[in-house]
Amino acid sequence: MRILPVLLVLPLLAGGCVVKTAVNVATLPVKAGAKAVDWTTTSQDEADRNRGRKMRKHEKECRKHPERCQDEQR
Repeated sequence: MRILPVLLVLPLLAGGCVVKTAVNVATLPVKAGAKAVDWTTTSQDEADRNRGRKMRKHEKECRKHPERCQDEQR
């Protein structure tokens, strides 16, 4: 007789897991697509960081070899 209430509650507990799994399966393609777009595009912050890095490298090279950079200053 004690097993009956447990058996009645069990589908309710399992139902939550099923719904959560269904939601995860349904949203998985959207999350994967968003991640793929994020990997293939460059954000403005990344572009700024890369541009700054390139400029610092160029300035360092100009300090080491000023004769190579004189043409660019004119």
